[in-house]
Amino acid sequence: MNRELLDQLRIISPEEQELLEGRKEIDSSIYMHRSSREIDSQLLLEEGKLISVRPHTRFAYFPKHTHNYIEMVYMCHGTTRHRINGQEIVLNTGELLILGQQATQEILPAQIDDIAVNFIILPNFFDTTLQMIDDRENIIRDFLIDCLKGKSGCTSYLHFEVSEILPIQNLVENLIWTLVNHQINKRSINQYTMGLLFLHLLNHTDRLRTDPQCDNQQIMLQVLRYIEEHYRDGQLNFIANELHYDPSWLSREIKRKSGKSFTELMQVKRLNQALFLLKTTRMKISEISESVGYDNFSYFHRIFQRYFGTSPKKYRSCI
Repeated sequence: MNRELLDQLRIISPEEQELLEGRKEIDSSIYMHRSSREIDSQLLLEEGKLISVRPHTRFAYFPKHTHNYIEMVYMCHGTTRHRINGQEIVLNTGELLILGQQATQEILPAQIDDIAVNFIILPNFFDTTLQMIDDRENIIRDFLIDCLKGKSGCTSYLHFEVSEILPIQNLVENLIWTLVNHQINKRSINQYTMGLLFLHLLNHTDRLRTDPQCDNQQIMLQVLRYIEEHYRDGQLNFIANELHYDPSWLSREIKRKSGKSFTELMQVKRLNQALFLLKTTRMKISEISESVGYDNFSYFHRIFQRYFGTSPKKYRSCI
């Protein structure tokens, strides 16, 4: 993250100063009404605003609560520990945690170098995002629609382990910068930036973790984890056998839940891995092609060009 922006987010807030001086718990009146355990967007958002961002308050335990909005937590530096629906989640630098209105959250005390930001987002802010996402069913789209309807779906939170995905890091940083610095036309900028962010997240559902109780989502996540580990030579029949499902049924379920076929998901993973190797190693491009599962170098070159709009060689030269 940009050093100047990180330093700005690191500043001790008045609330944090009180905690450092001996206050034993958070001032709940900042977040929720008396005797309520629901954090209220009206206390955190200016009137007429659909989205805001605030640094996460360090040095204090946040007891179990819900939100009447969508919360997106981004870990700028360090770690924070959460209990979501009783499930412990460690959020590391560069990771995203998105909570629907039905999720219950507890947060353990963060230390001075644990810098996170909380986006407070009203559901209708995501209208543009949903227009940009493919109409076909997928985990992320289902989550957003459930949030817009205010109903309890299977998935109440999304945890993305995307610290190494540069476009996602850049887009989140753009959102933070625009909101912190009160950029002109920021609503339109942020709605389209959020849409682009979710389009990129759709390409990295292999890095998504969610409610372990959701059987249908767990099938998809098991497939994505299999692809993460076996992108070089994975086969649909093998994972279907491992999960004890008919291959044809599993193929349809993958398409229904992700919007992509098993082959397309394998291809996305291979190409993203190729990008990573082009950026971080000096391997020959032919070696990268083979290492990600493409024995035919000409085919790898064509599909890379089609997917990214440039050749592997030109991509590397621009890094």
